[in-house]
Amino acid sequence: MYQNLNEELFSFIEKSPTSFHAVQTIESYLEKAGCEKLNEGSVWELKEGGTYFVTRNKSAVIAFHIPCKAFTGFHIAASHSDSPSLKIKENPEMTVEGQYVKLNVEKYGGMLCSPWFDRPLSVAGRVIVADNNKLETRLVDVKRDILMLPSLAIHMNRGVNDNGYKYNIQKDMLPLYRMNDSEMDFKTMIAGEAGVAPEQIIGSDLFLYNRMPGTAWGAENEFISAPRLDDLQCAFSSMKGFLSSRNERSVSVFCVMDNEEVGSGTKQGAASTFLYDTLRRLNYSMGRTEEEYWTAVASSFMVSGDNGHAVHPNYADMTDPTSRPYLNGGIVIKHSANQKYTTDAVSAAVMRRLCERADVPYQNFLNRSDMLGGSTLGNISNSKVSLNTVDIGLPQLAMHSPYETAGAKDMAYMVKVFEEFYRSCIRVSEDGHFEIL
Repeated sequence: MYQNLNEELFSFIEKSPTSFHAVQTIESYLEKAGCEKLNEGSVWELKEGGTYFVTRNKSAVIAFHIPCKAFTGFHIAASHSDSPSLKIKENPEMTVEGQYVKLNVEKYGGMLCSPWFDRPLSVAGRVIVADNNKLETRLVDVKRDILMLPSLAIHMNRGVNDNGYKYNIQKDMLPLYRMNDSEMDFKTMIAGEAGVAPEQIIGSDLFLYNRMPGTAWGAENEFISAPRLDDLQCAFSSMKGFLSSRNERSVSVFCVMDNEEVGSGTKQGAASTFLYDTLRRLNYSMGRTEEEYWTAVASSFMVSGDNGHAVHPNYADMTDPTSRPYLNGGIVIKHSANQKYTTDAVSAAVMRRLCERADVPYQNFLNRSDMLGGSTLGNISNSKVSLNTVDIGLPQLAMHSPYETAGAKDMAYMVKVFEEFYRSCIRVSEDGHFEIL
């Protein structure tokens, strides 16, 4: 079973080279399942039993199912659509000695630099096209190998294997695009992909991406590798859970935000009002009072899904001595005393019970006490919509590489957990006790 699920994940990732394409791919799943698309700029007329979705910036999406007007809370699963990459700057072409043309880029997110070298790369994103007074957004994906970051030969940097290397983005990571005598300049090529004239393009958000497809590998295909596992694995698995499970008391909410890798502080990020606005409008459209909204939030639960680090076979000492997640060992519950993760005793206990009900193994992740770790979108989202939240993810290796590795069995575990989360009803009593029905 999990092999087919992994193949579907690979297809999902291949269709999602950028956050814009990820949301477009998610939209296709939601529409196929009969979800109705809403517009933030239009009046919402929602009905009991309805399933809806809304997007912002074409790179973030929130879907929800309303079981009844008298719903008791929200069951929210949140993940993110973006991954570290190289973003193409304005006026990108740079000529080298009248021979080569390379592209000027800047870093997006906390990326591992070295794996980007010596592999075929392509470009995807969005362009803004002018048509008289209309500005139209078009997604582009150049589905062929057009760029490369050639490494400097060992003969010209003999100490690179001895001392390591500190990459300078402005010097070392500008991809080679063409020879100078080629007539296919970059803007003309992108315009051809968009089906417009070059002069019609008046804005763009374009990123490099790794063209290598996902694969299963190992002695018994026990591992999977693909680009952008962080965090498209969590976006994909929470979407599958949302589409296959419901409960009769809580509103099921599936949420994918953008820009987590750069701090979430955008109109489409977890620090924005997107989730808050959507829940408030949902409540209002169903004819409920503001007091009913606040009581529903107090009785709600969020699962923040973002992948975590597995024990590395060559660097086992980099993992906490007692909390040591392994590939194919089940989902990871992420803890942090400094609240980089939202998990506390209560939310961890709820998640453990959900895992037990779903017959899914779970592990704990904590950073070594002498090492700083990353953060995710759960605690940032809680600054706008405050509710009980747990941070979870799937164990993986090579996080923030353009080609990451995970366990072949863990994907199915995560889908089962999200299905159990959406079909359960998590209630909070007046004295603060939790009950999972």
